[in-house]
Amino acid sequence: MTDLYQSQRAMRRMRKQAMDRGVVAILDVGTAKIACLVLRFDGPGRLPAHEGVGSLAGQSSFRVIGAATTRSRGVQFGEIHAMQETERAIRTAVQAAQKMAGVRVDHVIACFSGARPRSYGLEGRIELTDSVVQEADVARVLAACDVPDIGPHREVLHAQPVNFAIDHRTGLMDPRGQTGNALMADMHLLTVEEQAVQNLAYCIKRCDLELAGLASSAYVSGISALVEDEQELGGACVDIGGGATSLSIFIKKHMIYADSVRIGGEHVTADISKGLQVPMHVAERLKTVHGGVVATGMDDREMIEIGGDTGDWEHDRRTVSRAELIGIMRPRVEEILEDVRQRLDAAGFEHLPAQQIVLTGGGSQIPGLDGLASRILGQQVRLGRPLRVQGLPQAAAGPAFASSVGLCLFAAHPQDEWWDFEMPADRLPARSLKRAIRWFRDNW
Repeated sequence: MTDLYQSQRAMRRMRKQAMDRGVVAILDVGTAKIACLVLRFDGPGRLPAHEGVGSLAGQSSFRVIGAATTRSRGVQFGEIHAMQETERAIRTAVQAAQKMAGVRVDHVIACFSGARPRSYGLEGRIELTDSVVQEADVARVLAACDVPDIGPHREVLHAQPVNFAIDHRTGLMDPRGQTGNALMADMHLLTVEEQAVQNLAYCIKRCDLELAGLASSAYVSGISALVEDEQELGGACVDIGGGATSLSIFIKKHMIYADSVRIGGEHVTADISKGLQVPMHVAERLKTVHGGVVATGMDDREMIEIGGDTGDWEHDRRTVSRAELIGIMRPRVEEILEDVRQRLDAAGFEHLPAQQIVLTGGGSQIPGLDGLASRILGQQVRLGRPLRVQGLPQAAAGPAFASSVGLCLFAAHPQDEWWDFEMPADRLPARSLKRAIRWFRDNW
């Protein structure tokens, strides 16, 4: 058996332990902020089951009982660059959320962007020994999927069955109990850079927390920002974060593609900082209060006082027109959207029945962004807010928290993955996954 298979199953078991204890923390490690939500589970079966292959890991209803955010430190492009600074920021967020919740939390489920994700579509086929499909047959067909050589120093983060077919009937969500001669499966495999995952796991371990699950920000943002019809008929979620922009495509309620662009809202802030020669915190204020991407005739006349605290009165009292500010911001926003369009084209997004694009994340709140996006992406574009979940404070209900809320839903309703099935040991594709997750064996 591969290390990967073992480690992911160990995390699934740990998640179940946390659910049995009733509380788990959600940790969104981003470039701009680190968000922590504490969830309390009220036992199985109160929420409708997710229409996946089957809820092997168990369903639960939950409510948010603690929430905290802190400014992120030591994270660039969604990846940890300074371990101690990130560790301090994670501790701050987790302790504040625990204090609000009034409980101690030992298990966390984390998500991250960046780490250069790559998507693969896999196919598997087996002949059925018994005419009725059993759970062991589902495991066999997933094990029969021909796993590509994912390359050195990369790990599988998600391996989800997205479609089943029996003989000539395709589009099956759950083939168990159905009859036929041959069973086929399509699987989506998402790989990321090994080091980014190891660094995050090690950082969480240093905070005296147990890692009970990992997810891609692109995936969990899509779960929370796309409505049911968009997930079913074909939709893309573009999560514009601080240091990276995550992108995921869904159809039939399954993610079939994910990628990330290594540019985000902080790069827009940096452009303003350089262009107007102001510190980053002043540039951030100008962006959030006065920013935009579409200039009108009025914007030439609207003067913004830059402000500052250098002590040089002339320098601190400078003004800039809103049109100038937009002129600095727009090229970088266009660059992000152009990169997103290239990735959508490469994924064959135009072949989906519906082609709704939902913009979310903190960077999606720039005024006029949806209009500019629909011109560049050439599709129906809307701004998305995450689903409402019980107990979520109003301050954590905006687009910047799409991945945090999605991670709550992921924790409560995990979609089935490859490691949820009892794989026949001789069929595990050790050949191409032997460079898989080693940190679990070393750290646990």
